[in-house]
Amino acid sequence: MTGGRAPARTLAGPPAAADLLARAAALAATLPVTPAIAFIRVGDDPASESYVRGKARKAAELGLDSRVHALPADTTQADLHALIDTLNADHGVHGVLLQLPLPAHLNADAALTHIDPRKDVDGLHPVNAGLLWQGQPGLRPCTPAGVMALLDHYRLPVAGQHAVIVGRSALVGRPLAGLLLNADATVTVAHRATPDLGEVTRRADLLIVAAGQAHLITPDMVRPGATVIDVGINRVPGEDGKARLTGDVHPDVAGVAGALTPVPGGVGPMTVAQLMMNTVQAAQNQTAHGHAEQSNGASGDVPR
Repeated sequence: MTGGRAPARTLAGPPAAADLLARAAALAATLPVTPAIAFIRVGDDPASESYVRGKARKAAELGLDSRVHALPADTTQADLHALIDTLNADHGVHGVLLQLPLPAHLNADAALTHIDPRKDVDGLHPVNAGLLWQGQPGLRPCTPAGVMALLDHYRLPVAGQHAVIVGRSALVGRPLAGLLLNADATVTVAHRATPDLGEVTRRADLLIVAAGQAHLITPDMVRPGATVIDVGINRVPGEDGKARLTGDVHPDVAGVAGALTPVPGGVGPMTVAQLMMNTVQAAQNQTAHGHAEQSNGASGDVPR
């Protein structure tokens, strides 16, 4: 205990992820098709190989069909787009995930935008980003949506809360701001260049940190009793010289916060679980869309 306070409640990811995966499995069981996801990996980056292998394994555990397309490091932009075109046109593939980062000579934004937004299970296509900010249904980025599912699992309030996000990336900070606004939170987006960052973060009922800087948030920057979600994953040298994982939030924040996600084992499992849910939802949407088109005599081709 610190200052007479009980230590922060631990918001572990695995139980919340299991809940989300169970919902995805239940939805998949109602569909006339087996949801299928295609992973695209370019090059031989060991981390990317590990991430894709783990996601494909989780899909298999859930009974989903997964396919891995491993391309050589010298793949051209045209060849990458050609593969995406093939997957876009394949009615047996419901989700397409492009593993990042790509080799330096490839344009990731162009490739991501080339994915059919109906199959964009990473939720990064501009169409899905626009739908999010309009409050309309669409595929949501996995980590921000996973954060929302985590809060829901632990029955933590969002509506009426002042949420402060530290980090403004297109992967986490920006879409998370939209999701929190849609859930009736009051949202402030800050970042490492925000003057007197601690003065801003101390106002938060709900503090989400996704800045990519180890231990950026220290106990003096957190309002006592606040809920703190640590999205950061940083590799730092341990006392034994071996690399260890740590978050953007200093561990001592546990003595101040009311609730805190661990790193690892917090938001990470939620990201993978949300990817599975997105794949099932994409299959549901495409199946319903296909039935509607057949009844209307349409071809099924949608301009992108």
